[in-house]
Amino acid sequence: MGKGHLLFLGKNLMLLLAVLFIVIQSCKKDNNSQPPPGSQPYDLQLLDDNLVSPVTAVEAPDDSHRIFIVDQVGKIWIVNADGTKEPEPFIDVSSELVSLTPDYDERGLLGLAFHPDYKTNGKFYLFYTAPPNPGGPDPEHGWDNLTRVSEFTVSTDPNHADISTEKHIFEANHPEFNHNGGTIAFGPDGFLYISIGDGGNADDVGPGHVPGGNGQDITQNLLGNILRIDVNTQSNGKNYGIPADNPFVSGPGLPEIYAYGFRNPYRFSFDMGADHNLYAGDAGQSLYEEVDKVDKGGDYGWNIKEGTHCFDPDSDLVSPPSCPEVSPGGAPLIDPVIEVPNSANPAGGITIAIVGGCVYRGSKITSLGGQYLFGSLSADFSSLTGKIFIATPAGSGLWIYTPLALKSFPDNLGQYLKGFGQDLSGEIYVVTSSQVGPQGTTGKVYKLVLAQ
Repeated sequence: MGKGHLLFLGKNLMLLLAVLFIVIQSCKKDNNSQPPPGSQPYDLQLLDDNLVSPVTAVEAPDDSHRIFIVDQVGKIWIVNADGTKEPEPFIDVSSELVSLTPDYDERGLLGLAFHPDYKTNGKFYLFYTAPPNPGGPDPEHGWDNLTRVSEFTVSTDPNHADISTEKHIFEANHPEFNHNGGTIAFGPDGFLYISIGDGGNADDVGPGHVPGGNGQDITQNLLGNILRIDVNTQSNGKNYGIPADNPFVSGPGLPEIYAYGFRNPYRFSFDMGADHNLYAGDAGQSLYEEVDKVDKGGDYGWNIKEGTHCFDPDSDLVSPPSCPEVSPGGAPLIDPVIEVPNSANPAGGITIAIVGGCVYRGSKITSLGGQYLFGSLSADFSSLTGKIFIATPAGSGLWIYTPLALKSFPDNLGQYLKGFGQDLSGEIYVVTSSQVGPQGTTGKVYKLVLAQ
């Protein structure tokens, strides 16, 4: 055998050994590895049931590790750290609410936020819809309800609030029963953020809607916005102050506005990670639902755009071929990070309303670390087809999302999805009901866990 043949065999032997090494290494199991997000079955562990229409769950920042469950009908329930439920509600404001429609309603008790210093000052805040003020947007139409954020203080019993301490912090007249928003949360800056929808009705038009829509208005009302206020100060005769760096503190818009161009930002949350990004799920009209990364002073498009698409309030099932890239005031229209087709979309859709969620920052499910979980109320109003989705935050463009696999819920979820919650450890809770409206006792609260 010649030298050339030996060289040829030697090279091929080295190549074969290299290939075998790569194959062997790829087959080895890394005990610290996790499957890609969404590919591993997760599950839901029941935390509480027999509720009417739970909308969120919040942990009190007092080291008690109690979870406070907000029921739309006006009650807040406590689940203790050991899993037991207090027999009486923490607070009951049902008598303060506008009368709710059992079949379907977007009003009620919608939000809870504990003061960052709750452990020492005992203060917390509720968002609810009260009976309307006299008058209305015009002589022929009365107000439907009064959006209210109130401050309360806990009593000497940590499991009961002192309802007599109520102080009305913020109020806004609302023309229709729907699009109330309803999330309140303290940001990492210590200020209180409030989401309010565009006033209701369809297409951001009708009594109580200014020309061009409330979503694009920043001067005549506070509807269609996310607001930011300082509950630790008072100014201009109001029970709150205005943060000095709010985008319109010196005009031309109303100083409470933090961001605008929303239709119904029902649920939002702050990422507990280093960036503390604010993500809001904004329910669309007929074609597209969206999740927005909300930045100070941003215009998120409604009702010029719906999702990434142009919108025509005179024909809301057809996207115009073109639309402005800026608002009438000259602000760029910011596209969402997630876009989901509405069930009414002629091209096909999957949800009647998006439900904004949370970025997972817990320690129990490391494969979900940094992933954004959100959901669908249902595919339609008559079927129990709520779903949870998972998306990986990306630098630019729309995020890719997939359904989250749930071992005990092959239909994911087989219920209406009403909202999410997150405890101070970053674990995520899911709130559901088998009734689309505030009636019955089918409401449940689950904790997201790894499948067993």
